Amino acid sequence: MEEQEVDALLARVVREAREALVPVPLDRIDPHVRLNTRAVARLGCCRPVPEGYIIEISARLLPAGEGAVREVLAHEVLHTCRGCGNHGPRWQTYAERMNRRWGYHISRTGTWEALGLPEQKKAKYVLVCTRCGAEFPRARASSVVLHPERYRCRCGGQLALKKGPEDK
Repeated sequence: MEEQEVDALLARVVREAREALVPVPLDRIDPHVRLNTRAVARLGCCRPVPEGYIIEISARLLPAGEGAVREVLAHEVLHTCRGCGNHGPRWQTYAERMNRRWGYHISRTGTWEALGLPEQKKAKYVLVCTRCGAEFPRARASSVVLHPERYRCRCGGQLALKKGPEDK
């Protein structure tokens, strides 16, 4: 997929958002998507600049195809709406509109695997919930890795370190 094709997909996603009654600021979104060749941890980002917004996606996303690229672009386009700089209630409402209308699966956090690609950044550490078994990969020895007993899973379960450097 070439840059012009990605730009065309952005224009399509913006049209879809407007048709779903999402108040996207048409004149403030740069029509050229930036392809980040170094991004391995995130799929995309929406950067506010004085002129409006620049949308960037990982170039590593392109092999997943048009559907995956559109999904990430849609997620980022929602961040251009007033009050949607985060993943708060307004952003979630707009994401649900897009999901219902166009069959997207926009969520707060996407994964490479959900888009049909292998994980791009290998985890050095894996935390696991002792209640539900959910796994949380981490690349760095952050506070949650060093002191998992201080943190809880969304289900309320205790976190425990499953894999670390000593487990090689």
